[in-house]
Amino acid sequence: MKWLRFMITTNTEAEDILVSDMYDIGLEGAQIEDKLPLTPLEKEKMFVDIPPVVGEDDGVAYLSFFVEAPEDEAAKEALKNETVEKIKAQLEESAQFMDIGSGDVNVSETEDLDWINNWKQYFHSFKIDDLLVIPSWEEEEAEGHEGMILRIDPGTAFGTGMHETTQLCIRQLKNYVTKDTQLLDVGTGSGILSILSIMFGAKRALGTDLDPCAIEAVADNLKKNNIDESKFRLIIGNIIDDPAVEEEAGYEYDIAVANILAEVLIPLMPVLYRHVKQDGVVITSGIIDGRENAVADAMKAAGFEVTGIFEQGEWRCVTGRKS
Repeated sequence: MKWLRFMITTNTEAEDILVSDMYDIGLEGAQIEDKLPLTPLEKEKMFVDIPPVVGEDDGVAYLSFFVEAPEDEAAKEALKNETVEKIKAQLEESAQFMDIGSGDVNVSETEDLDWINNWKQYFHSFKIDDLLVIPSWEEEEAEGHEGMILRIDPGTAFGTGMHETTQLCIRQLKNYVTKDTQLLDVGTGSGILSILSIMFGAKRALGTDLDPCAIEAVADNLKKNNIDESKFRLIIGNIIDDPAVEEEAGYEYDIAVANILAEVLIPLMPVLYRHVKQDGVVITSGIIDGRENAVADAMKAAGFEVTGIFEQGEWRCVTGRKS
């Protein structure tokens, strides 16, 4: 089988966020090449021996994404051009919020019998406190586990829950979700936070996302985790600048959660204030170290009381309450 390889030249600071951005436009199976040494914990998570990094870190990172190539040459060329166009549009948008390096995009062709399945060796089950996250090919890992289980296949979704920003949100949701909770999940992606909130006991959840690919990803994950579809609704659109989306989402939510970027969270705060009921909670993450105060200030300016700033690795979570 032949694959088109789309390689983006960026920097190590932007690589995690750009991988997420590319997943949002439908690319899968990211391959990251840089000269940053892995920590022992990262090696443990990957369950694979990593060769030592050669040379000093130069700050450059290469992100590769693989798309199955059609046999027809005309169809292949059309797919190549369409994908490059989508990548460049997303890079242009991302560059408004952060330094993405050169942002060069190179396309090549490679052969691999089963790239999507071969990369499964890098994703194994892991735990977030008493929550076990497992892919379908490791179902046996669930045997004997007494806590909650989240089933997800990273090849069909935008996230796995392994990233620190998601874990920060999950821990906060566990603290606040009750059987009466109505949740607003802005930038829901694969729906992980909404699904877990329902598993924690929430009455219902509504997610918004800019990417139509979220529809299939959410449906897939709802099914995998036996979640009643009537408990989750998805709206495709921008809740920040589209009054129709804001109106359709409705108001009076007990909790609003947004795992995005600080640059998006800041203008989002007044919107969340309108959607959250009195004494409601707002949970925000996707905030790189050093940007948490800007988010906290925006939260206060919107009318929330900041109740805590939490950290994991280089990432921060700012939580507040509408008082």
